[in-house]
Amino acid sequence: MLGVQTRKQMLPKYEPMADYGFLGPDSVSWKVWSHPTSYVLGFARAVTIEHFDPNLAAAVVQSGGVKYRPSTRYGRTLRYFAMQLFGGAEQTARAADVLVKVHSKAVGHDPVTGSTYDANSASSQLWIHVTAWHSILKCYEMFGPGRLTPAEEDQFWAECAEIAKLQTIDPAEVPANRAEVHRYFEEWRPRLAASEAAQDMIHFIMPLSVALPPSMPGWQKKALAPAMWLMSKGVISTYPRYMRDMANLRQGRVLDLVARVGNKALHAFFERSMNARLALFDLLAPQAVEIAAPAILGIPPRTPRVWGVREAQEHFGFAIPAEAHHDIREKQRDRVFNQGVKPSDEGLVESEQHIGTMQTA
Repeated sequence: MLGVQTRKQMLPKYEPMADYGFLGPDSVSWKVWSHPTSYVLGFARAVTIEHFDPNLAAAVVQSGGVKYRPSTRYGRTLRYFAMQLFGGAEQTARAADVLVKVHSKAVGHDPVTGSTYDANSASSQLWIHVTAWHSILKCYEMFGPGRLTPAEEDQFWAECAEIAKLQTIDPAEVPANRAEVHRYFEEWRPRLAASEAAQDMIHFIMPLSVALPPSMPGWQKKALAPAMWLMSKGVISTYPRYMRDMANLRQGRVLDLVARVGNKALHAFFERSMNARLALFDLLAPQAVEIAAPAILGIPPRTPRVWGVREAQEHFGFAIPAEAHHDIREKQRDRVFNQGVKPSDEGLVESEQHIGTMQTA
């Protein structure tokens, strides 16, 4: 964790990005995603609610990654989100390309619906994408500065659609405003499942202590326990009632109020203190700090350019994700659905140099 330092002392710790990537400091998304409410509250809300998609829950449970290496899974995922928002264009486009290979192994049979799942499907990727962006914004509004202006909100969702081009998503399917986001979730509601697997994963993640490094001394975990408890209750307070019922999360209005007031105060402190802010980030997702810190600290990139996603993919030689690596994807599907064997780990080792290590600290 970082000691007490001035901003000037912090600057040499981080390398500037090659460029501003796909958004840049004038974007609304930088303001929202760089706020401390994103690091734990928004992210935890997203990765728990995601499990109501039975296909996603099946993929997560059958891969086992969240259960046996939760801290590195958290760190890798947050690093990739940080790259989408703050990373340089080439490194992010490359990571997105590798991620298609990684997701190609997440295919199988969904025991809840009786159908098959494919993590690279456009529908699955859109669910993850919208859930993440909506959760980050909701926590920013509830525990941070409050609602965006209408113009800022329109820009936020337009930027969400642009970043969706890094996934196998049709950007035209991304909701364009608050009303469309609400409609999207209402349309998904009949398809959500409060399965045993979904509830198990939500209850496993929700204490939030799973994100702490396994090597952290016990006394430090105990010292952080009150803050982790408060943030966990804050995440639950953002759930609509029907999702709480589905997840079997019991929390009354009084505790909701306590969680909201407490988290607003806690995250106001993180917003005021750059030391505390980066220490929190470094503690929970050290793999993501080197990507996000230059933006948070205002370190200019080597080239002050903002790219379009499709422009960068073409320039740096990467296929549109929906059209990428069909040979690998078909090979994995053949192994699982025709040969009846496990998918290979193709792409996983390669992903470590781009998305972060899978080894626990």
